[in-house]
Amino acid sequence: MKKRCLWPGNDDLYIRYHDEEWGVPVHDDRVLFEALCLEGQQAGLSWITVLKKRDNYRKAFYNFNIKKVSLMSDDDIFALLSNDGLIKNKLKLFSIRNNAISFQNIQKSFGSFDNYIWSYAKDKIIKSKDKNALNLSSKLLLSNNISKDLKKRGFKFIGPKICYAYLQAIGIINDHENDCFRYNEIKRLYND
Repeated sequence: MKKRCLWPGNDDLYIRYHDEEWGVPVHDDRVLFEALCLEGQQAGLSWITVLKKRDNYRKAFYNFNIKKVSLMSDDDIFALLSNDGLIKNKLKLFSIRNNAISFQNIQKSFGSFDNYIWSYAKDKIIKSKDKNALNLSSKLLLSNNISKDLKKRGFKFIGPKICYAYLQAIGIINDHENDCFRYNEIKRLYND
């Protein structure tokens, strides 16, 4: 049996997410946008709650097509408040459209959101368990700085904690445990 991080527990969906997605470097803007939006939906909740609703969010928000989401009307979003497959929080749902607009502005300025977000790590994974990696306070400072810049650019639901979880999810910070099989796989596959 493979040794993995403890947080997925015994939930099959959580285990699949851990084993196949979490911490894998993402460079596709649509996927980066989806992850950013879903992390924001998590605010105050557990990640498994959002993960179980992810397919519903994909249907409701055009598979996170950034342009289509940015063009959604207020009425479109208000209608989603009656969707039992989503977290019924008006501010969180409206933040997805808001963030699509801000996301497009970053794409215009940097060529892609990928260029923008990965520039903070100099296009390298931060292997947090290595002895020469950034320590926790440095990683938190990185998260704080990105969060502050994203907020300045108009993003919502992207505080430092959400931003840190986002950086883990998209693979900028490899926070798998040292003895987790994914830690060395990701290190080997994506940084050597």
